[in-house]
Amino acid sequence: MILNYIKIAWKVLLRHPFYTFITLFGISITLTVLMVVTSFMDHLLGVHYPEGNRDRSLFVTSVVQKDTTRSSRSSSPMSVRFIQTYLKTMHTPERVGMTSMFTFANAYVNGKRIKLFTKYTDADFWRVCTFEFLDGKPFAEPQIKTGDQVVVITDDFQKQYFEDDGKTVIGREVEIEGLRYRVIGVVKGSPATRPYSYADVYFPYTVPKSNYERGNMRGNFIAILMAKDKSELLTMQSEFQQAMSRIPQSGTEYGSKYTNFMIKAEGYADQYMTSFFGDDDSRRVFFFTAVAIILLMFMGLPALNLVNVNVGRMMERASEIGVRKAFGAPAKTLLYQFIVENIFITFIGGSLALVFSFVIIQLINNSGWIAYADLAINPTVFLVSLAVCFLFGLLSGVLPAFRMSKLKIVDALKS
Repeated sequence: MILNYIKIAWKVLLRHPFYTFITLFGISITLTVLMVVTSFMDHLLGVHYPEGNRDRSLFVTSVVQKDTTRSSRSSSPMSVRFIQTYLKTMHTPERVGMTSMFTFANAYVNGKRIKLFTKYTDADFWRVCTFEFLDGKPFAEPQIKTGDQVVVITDDFQKQYFEDDGKTVIGREVEIEGLRYRVIGVVKGSPATRPYSYADVYFPYTVPKSNYERGNMRGNFIAILMAKDKSELLTMQSEFQQAMSRIPQSGTEYGSKYTNFMIKAEGYADQYMTSFFGDDDSRRVFFFTAVAIILLMFMGLPALNLVNVNVGRMMERASEIGVRKAFGAPAKTLLYQFIVENIFITFIGGSLALVFSFVIIQLINNSGWIAYADLAINPTVFLVSLAVCFLFGLLSGVLPAFRMSKLKIVDALKS
């Protein structure tokens, strides 16, 4: 029966090319925008290179210290001392990697300045992240302990600094901020939208200028706790809370006294939201409510326009409806038929939107707007797009279908 409804819908589409164009244009443009936005959100929050272990990791990104009245607040990433004392000693995580937040440096080649994003990391950072090494290998714990001046660089920095003579750059030196470092690894770069892994150059945290020894609790480092399996995240969270409960609540940091501190270990999406909205749940609720309303309006307005088009298209079939009702077709059957037809038409528009979205995503990836951008129509984006197509088909098809199914036989045959 459904196949027959689809065949009828196809014949109706071919009957009036202009109506068909308007319908498919409205559907495809709306769904294209939604697919591209969905792909970008997946790019921001999904599990992607080089943070391929996000789904089994907790991120500890800041320490918040307050005074007695809680009127004064200091917040920053953690110190290496704090991470090594309280986080590296945890038993549940398989690895605890740490990396500094963004720092900046300059390198010069042939009188040209190269602006660099740099990070200071430990050896576990390379196990927590899933970088693809194009040449060489990461620095290990012995090199960190001895303070070896070695670096891992990205393929982009390699192209800018070294001549493309086809020779390996492993063992060669780069000069950054007046200091010389030996290259031991070259990695495929990370997108700039992934701040905990993105950099041009990665140093061991013990090299000069890292300032890793400063601070008691606060410093310039974040920690990534990676569980052996996703099922152990709750256990790891519980152990983290126990470890934090053993820390003295009061003390002095950078000359200021504090009597209360707060620190959280969260999944990537949660800490991403926290970085924007803090701990105010009402602000999060307001944000998601606003987004839901905007999306509903974005889908609702084109759907309302298509309702008018669908009503006009269906009114041309009034005599068909009258004849079918005269022969005993129930309103429920007609309602079901028109909804199936509209969903079929919506999926044709969705297929066009999929092609348009793929083209737009490739343009974004190749434009250079986002370094190493890797937006894609992956299974997650595809499934969300299918759900959106189905919802859009219902929004734009139910009302006309319900109206036509309730049309009286006499009125239908007069049309």
